[in-house]
Amino acid sequence: MILKQPNIIISGGGTGGHIFPAISIADAITKQMPDCKILFVGAKGRMEMERVPAAGYEIVGLPVAGFQRRMTWKNITFFYKLAASMYQARKIVRQFKPQVVVGVGGYASGPVLRAASSVGIPTLIQEQNSFPGVTNRILAKKASAICVAYPGMERFFSAHKIIFTGNPIRKQLLEHVDTNAAYEYFGLEKGVKTILVVGGSLGAGSINKGVLNRIEELREQPLQLIWQTGKFYFEEVDAKMSIINLPNVKAMAFVQRMDYAYSIADLVISRAGAGTISELALLGKPSLLVPSPNVSEDHQTKNAMALVEKDGAVLVKDSDTEAMLLPTAIELLNNPSKLKVLSNNIKNFAKPDAGEVIAGEVLKLIK
Repeated sequence: MILKQPNIIISGGGTGGHIFPAISIADAITKQMPDCKILFVGAKGRMEMERVPAAGYEIVGLPVAGFQRRMTWKNITFFYKLAASMYQARKIVRQFKPQVVVGVGGYASGPVLRAASSVGIPTLIQEQNSFPGVTNRILAKKASAICVAYPGMERFFSAHKIIFTGNPIRKQLLEHVDTNAAYEYFGLEKGVKTILVVGGSLGAGSINKGVLNRIEELREQPLQLIWQTGKFYFEEVDAKMSIINLPNVKAMAFVQRMDYAYSIADLVISRAGAGTISELALLGKPSLLVPSPNVSEDHQTKNAMALVEKDGAVLVKDSDTEAMLLPTAIELLNNPSKLKVLSNNIKNFAKPDAGEVIAGEVLKLIK
C-alpha cells in the first residue's frame, strides 16, 4: 500500500550533469504521484541552490564540500564541513520523515543517504556514469536499488540491486522546435552548417583554448559556431572575440535555449559527462567528445569510449585540444557520411523513458 502523501528526498548536485537528471526524476515522480511532497538537499553555494527553486521545488543546503586531491588549505575545513553536514542531514531526515531518499551524485548525496539508511529508510542511487565514484560505491552497499545507464555495472554493484534505466534528460529538449526561430534567436544564417560547443554548465578551459587557438580558420569556412564558454571564461573570450570579429561565431556564457542550439547543430563539441551524452543520444547528434581529466577515476573517458567503440562518437584528448579540436570538427563537418554514421550509432544509447522508469522504481520502494 502506497501512502497517500509520501515524502521523498532527492539529494545531490554540483553540476548540471547531476541537477538536470534530478529535476527530471522529480518531475516524473510528481506526474505519477501528484500528492507527493519532494524536498531537495544540495550543497550550499553550488548551482542546485538556484536551478532547483527555478524548477519549482524546495531545496535546503548543506555546508559539505569536496576533498581536494592536491595539498590545499581547503582540506583543513573538509572534515568540519562533513561533520556539520552529517549532523544537518540527520536532522533533515528526522524532521521531513521521507519514505524514500534518492541520491543523484554530488557532494550532498553522501551525508543524506547515509543518514537515511542508518535509520532504515530505503535509498535509491541513480548512477549516471560508466565508472561510479567512490561515494556511490560505498553508499551502494546499503542502497535498496541502483539505477544505472551503462551495461556491465555488476563489476561495481550487487547485481540483484541494479536496474538498467539510462539517464533522464530535460524533457523540453524533446519538444518540437521551430528551427527558423532558433536561427533567429542566435542571429545565425539558416542552412549553414553549425557547430555547437559546450564545456558543461561551468565551462571548460581546454575546450575554449582549443577553439580560440584555431578560431581564424573559421573565417574562410562556410560554417558557423554557437559557443557556450561558461561564466568563468566568458569575459576573457568575449574580449578576444571583439578584436577578432567573426560574425559567424556566437559566444555566450550560458545557452539558455539549449533546445534551440541542439535543433540547428550539425555537430556538437562537448565534455563527456553522462547527462550530456544521454541528451546527445536521444537527439541523435554527431559528437566530438573531449573527456575532462579533472574528474574522479577518469570516468568521462570511460563514458566516451563506450560510444567511440561503437562508432557513436569521436574523441579528442583534452591535451590535444589546441592542436586538433577545430581541425577535427571541420573535417567531420565536411564528411556527411561519417556524420550520418555517428548519428545513427549514438541513438542506440538512448533511453527516452529513463525518468519515468526511475520514478517507478522510487514508488516501488514506498510501501
